[in-house]
Order: sequence, then C-alpha cells, then structure tokens
Amino acid sequence: MNIIPIESLSDERLSLYIGYNEPQLLHINEPAPGVFIAETPMVIERALEAGAKPLSFFVEDKNLERDDIQNLLKRAGEPDVFTAPLDVINDITGFNLTRGVLAAFLRPPLPDPDDLLSSCKNIVVLEDIVNPTNIGAIFRSAAALSAQCVLLTSGSSDPYYRRAARVSMGTVFQIPWTYIHDGTDTVDLLHSHDFTVISMALTEDAIPINDPVLKSARKRAVIFGSEGAGLCDKTLSKSDHVAIIPMHNNVDSLNVAASSAVALYELFSK
Repeated sequence: MNIIPIESLSDERLSLYIGYNEPQLLHINEPAPGVFIAETPMVIERALEAGAKPLSFFVEDKNLERDDIQNLLKRAGEPDVFTAPLDVINDITGFNLTRGVLAAFLRPPLPDPDDLLSSCKNIVVLEDIVNPTNIGAIFRSAAALSAQCVLLTSGSSDPYYRRAARVSMGTVFQIPWTYIHDGTDTVDLLHSHDFTVISMALTEDAIPINDPVLKSARKRAVIFGSEGAGLCDKTLSKSDHVAIIPMHNNVDSLNVAASSAVALYELFSK
C-alpha cells in the first residue's frame, strides 16, 4: 500500500476529504457515480463487504498498525493511505468520531425500485425525511427488525452521508435501498406490486399498530413521513391503513426514528 504522510489540511491530495461537501461529492463525477466518505472501522468494513470500491484511506498515524485497520487496508487492495496525527484528522470532522480512520469510496449504482419491490415482502418507505441522524437510525431499525429493503423519496437525505452511515452502524450498506423516481406516485407504485400500504401518522381514523389487520397482509410497506409535516395528504388518502403507536402521559408521538423501531418490531419482527 502507498503510505502518504500529511502535515497540513491544505494538502491538495486531501481534496475529497476537505474540498467538497457531501452533495458535491454525490455529483462530482457526473454522469459517472459520485463519491462518499465513510468513517469508523465498522462502517468502512460494511461498505467493503457490500462491494463499494475504496479510492483512498485517511488514517491516524499512531493507529496505522492496529490489527483492525490493517485488515481493512488489506481487504481494500492497494489504495493510497494518507496518515496524520489525530488533531489534524479531527479538524476535518469537527469531532473525535472517526476512531482514527476515514475512507473515500466510489458510490455503487442503486437498484431500480421495481426490482426491489418485486423481490421483497416487508419494506420501509421514507417520505421526505431530511435529518441524516434519523435516516441512519431508521436504517438500523430496518436492518435489525426484518425489513428487506428501504425506498426513499427524492426529498429524503442520502443514506450514504457520513452522519447517516455512522448512526446506522453501517447498515446502510447491508440492506438494499434506492430512491423512488421523481414524478412517481409512491402509493400507486406500491400497489402495483401488491403491497398493502401502512402509513404512520396522527390522524383521527388511525388504528393501533398492534391491530391484527395490519399483520394479515402478504406484502407490507410501512411509510414514515418527515419530522415536521409528516406524510402528505395524497399518501394518506391512498394508503390502505393509517396506523398509530398509542401514547400515554399526554405525549402525542415519538420521534420518527423511535417510531420506526416500535412499528417495525410490531409489524415485521414479532
């Protein structure tokens, strides 16, 4: 492997790590696939397991000989490996969250929504969820609680963004996902593949999440909406069921990430 010591963040060879924000990395090679940055050994390992192609690594110098990092580098082939003291790396992240290693990857192509829907029975749909932390937490719940894929509307945050991937513990690389094409009616798409559509929302006609009718369907798609506005009226009106998690002590709802864990446990995992 090619070890390259770095003394300053102004080194142009670090441009992928410090010269672009994440939306810019997404589009950096258009029309070819873009780039994402992964951090922590677990997230990087799961990206490698998923077949993502590493472009380079950025490793804290004193951790270069750690067994877990050496194993990552060996699995990655022969990428450039930039090294620097931890304080230099932390200037990039703003926090000591990398556990000593970052990696730049070429983004793998996303599957077509129809291909995923034709092969899955329990799925999660995210409508315009923009908070990367919530995206990551929902993916972790989806992977742990037997969801087979995740579909996102184009208004949702990118699951490969560093914060989302880190919060997900790398499960964004384990569970298949893709975006619904712009202009596609989400519920119509799901119905065309014979899914029973269950929308999570606070409405007067919502039924409890443990209602047996919600488990009777052969194929189930559970839709979660944005943190503020929730699901749009068209989604709600076309859904087969609207469900709610019963609350106590005058609390009206849970955060969408917490709601996903409760709902998916009840509908998919129990």
